[in-house]
Parts: sequence; structure tokens; C-alpha cells
Amino acid sequence: MTDPAPFDRLFDVAIIGGGINGARIARDAAGRGLSVAVIEAGDIGGATSSASTKLIHGGLRYLEFYAFGLVRKALAEREVLLDIAPHISWPQSFILPLSKGDRPEWMLRLGLLLYDNLARRKIVPGSKRIDLRQDRAGRALAPRFTRAFRYWDGWVDDARLVVANLQDAAAKGAAILPRTRVEQAMHDGAQWTLTLSDGRSLAARQIVNAAGPWAETVARTVLGRNDSPALRLVQGSHIVTRRVHLGRDSFMLQQPDGRIIFVIPYERDFSLIGTTERDIAAPEAAAITEDETNYLLEAANRYLSHPLTRDDVVHRFAGVRPLILECGKGDRETRRDFRLVEHAGVPALTVVGGKITTYRVLAEDVMKIIAPGTKPWTAKAPLPGSDIERLGGETGQQAFARWVDNLVAAQENYDPKLVKRLAITLGTAAEPLLNNGLGRNIGGLFEAELQHYVDHEWAASADDVLWRRTKMGLHIGSVGRAEVAQWFGEATEAVVDDVPLTHRFATPGS
Repeated sequence: MTDPAPFDRLFDVAIIGGGINGARIARDAAGRGLSVAVIEAGDIGGATSSASTKLIHGGLRYLEFYAFGLVRKALAEREVLLDIAPHISWPQSFILPLSKGDRPEWMLRLGLLLYDNLARRKIVPGSKRIDLRQDRAGRALAPRFTRAFRYWDGWVDDARLVVANLQDAAAKGAAILPRTRVEQAMHDGAQWTLTLSDGRSLAARQIVNAAGPWAETVARTVLGRNDSPALRLVQGSHIVTRRVHLGRDSFMLQQPDGRIIFVIPYERDFSLIGTTERDIAAPEAAAITEDETNYLLEAANRYLSHPLTRDDVVHRFAGVRPLILECGKGDRETRRDFRLVEHAGVPALTVVGGKITTYRVLAEDVMKIIAPGTKPWTAKAPLPGSDIERLGGETGQQAFARWVDNLVAAQENYDPKLVKRLAITLGTAAEPLLNNGLGRNIGGLFEAELQHYVDHEWAASADDVLWRRTKMGLHIGSVGRAEVAQWFGEATEAVVDDVPLTHRFATPGS
């Protein structure tokens, strides 16, 4: 994508980090008339923001620790995100089986009642008790599980959420600089001068450090500030397996160690299982271990009617959650809320902590600090791809479902499955692609589609497309992946067969 802003200008704000927090702050700031530059060392959304469990949720388990304010805020934002980004998010039901030795039924019932009513719901249904012997969801579980609750949260394509926010920021004039590192930032009393890894420099009045797991390091080594809170880096690992679900329900599975594991329908043909929590010393050290893989398999197999084996794992990935270090607190007690740190004496702040569900609120709080005279605007503004005219009373989810049906009907020369895949990936941008022709089939993707990711979504490699802009790496096999790599001009080794793929979290966020 062409950079719309020259470097010979003074930016109002330079944002270090192109993950979900940086992307959201950029969109909000650009929409308020600020000139914005986003500098990201790797691919946009290439680190934590593409390695999450992909849930929009209030955090049911946080109620155990009386984090009512955090849960209420997240539940309200769940409705907002489902409404403004329906092409990449949707309501997701969860089955919570009941068994002896787990949290008692009365506690779960009380928690779900509170969860249903802490914030207004228009899109997401309420919870109810179900009989697993009569409900289809029960057929995927071992016969000993006969009772459960079904409750609702949301699902989002995390990497595409980053793309959509940056697309809107760019459309409003922001400069997006992926694969560019900030080497140093110096303040002369009037403005910042940022020295970039490509030899260029950039001037800005204000800096926002949104580098995620690297935020503490960036504050210290790039900004020269030692007043940012210490971070606890927690690796969360996931495995993708053959599909274990018979329907669209996810499973929320309680474990003997008190943890919760999610098993989520994923990419039609698979199930996503996660997550673990393991402290690591540095973001670059993150990589899923065999112990974590075995833990997730055992956690799921405690409940499944047809247990999974190591051979059922088709993909693995690990990400890092940057949590604010709280001495004396364990994994489950450590809070997931964010904190904004204003650095003394200079116009700069560092964002630490947070979760994907509350990223919009985080950005609004940032704007209260750096642009206090401006007004919030994003709560009802659809993201690119979801800019669909709504009929009277329609939610974003209803409008998008209607639009997809109409698109499939209008594109009768294409396989409906292909049309739907493009629709839930690109949203309204799929329509001109289909109308103009998709071109050659390249390993299961299409040339016009690949060119779109390059021209409009900052993609520069096969991995950018196969694992972040799409999840087609799961579907097209090693031969297809090699063809996409060749399209990008990347050297590929001879392909013998398909083997489980492991993605290591290793992209710096500063």
C-alpha cells in the first residue's frame, strides 16, 4: 500500500507498534484530524495480535476475582465490536460441561446470571442450562457429561482486525510503516526526532509506545525512559487439530489445576485449542513446547468422546501476553486490564497490558491524554469491509448476513463457498474483486486476491497472506503454500509431504 504521507512533515503523533493497540489508536487519532505515523518493526499484527485465542469476551473467569469493572467494560465493548466489524466477527456460543470436582453448579449459574446482565445485550443471547443427552453438542463429549450451560461471547479474526483499523487510519491520512524499526527517539524540547532502521528520520510532537511485549524495552532503550512498569511476559500457546465439533458450539473446559481451556470451531475443518500460560524471559524466546502441546491434548481429552492424538495436530502457534507485573499474584489472578503511563517531562506515553476486547476503549483513553479537546467517534463507525447500508433496525450482524446472501446470489458464476470465504475475509472489498475477475488460481488462492493483500493490506510475503491476512495455510497443503511463496518470489524447498506446522512468535513489535 502506498504511504499517503511524506516524511518532510511534522506529525502530531508517532505510534511505535502496529499491533491491535497501535492500529486502534491510529484510527481514532486520524479520525479526529491528527496527523499520524505508525512504525512497526515486522508485519502489522504479526506478533501477539495474530496469536490470540481470537475471542471477544468479558472474561467469565475474572468474576471469581471480583473484577466486575473490567468484565462490564469488556462486555459492553463485545457488543460494539460485533456491530462495527461483522465481516470478521460473530457471536459464538460456548458449552460449559458440569462435573464433580469442578466449580459447583450454583456458582456457575450465579456467575452466568451476572455475566448476562452486567452490560446491555442486543446482539449476544443469554445463557441457559442444557441436557447434553438431548443436545447435539453433547455427542462430541464423553457420555459421563450429561449437564452443561450454554452461554455466549464473540469471536474475531484478530489479524484482520488490525488490518481493518490501519486501512481506515490510512484512508484518513495516516502513514503506515511496516518492517521499519525505531532505532532512537530524541526530544529537543519542542519535538521528537525518530531515527528509523531504513536510514530515514521522522519528526513528531507526541509519541505513543504501543509495542506490546516490547513496550518496556522500547521505553527504556528507544525513548530513554525508566518509568514504565515492569512487564510479566506470559506465553500462550495453541494447537489446531482435526475438527472435534459436531456443530457451531465451542467448549469451555474446566481443568483440575483450576485453568480453563477453550476448544473452538476453526476455519470450518478444524478445532482451535488453547491456551497455556508460561512465563518467558523475552518475546523472542516464545515457541510452543511439546509439554504445552501434550497439556492441551490432555485437557481436551478429559472431555471428548473421541480423544485426540499427537497425529491430529495440524498446526501450532504461540504468542506473548504482556501483563503488568504484580508481585505475589499467579497466572489466574494477574489482571488483564491496561495501564497508560505518561513519561515525566516529555510528550510521550507507554501503553502496557490490555486485551483485544477492550482495545477501542484503550484508544479512547489515550486520546483523552494526547488530544483532550476532541470527541470520540468510533463506537458506531463500521470498520472497512463492514461499511454496509443497514435497513431499519438492523444490527451490523444482520446487515452483513443479508449482504452475503445477496452477494452469493449475484455471483452465480463462482462457487458459493469461494464467495463466502472472500466475504468473511475482505467484507465489501470482495465485491469488486469478484466483479473484475480473480485471475489465475495460485495454490488455492487467486492472483487478484494476492495482489489485493499486497496493494491494500501491506502484505510482503507468503506468511503474511497464508497465516495472517488469511488462514489458507491450513487448507491448501504444502504444494499450495509453495506456489504462493513462489508468487512472492521466495525460494522454496522441494515438497515431500505435509507435516504439522509450527509458527514461532518472533516478530518484534517496535
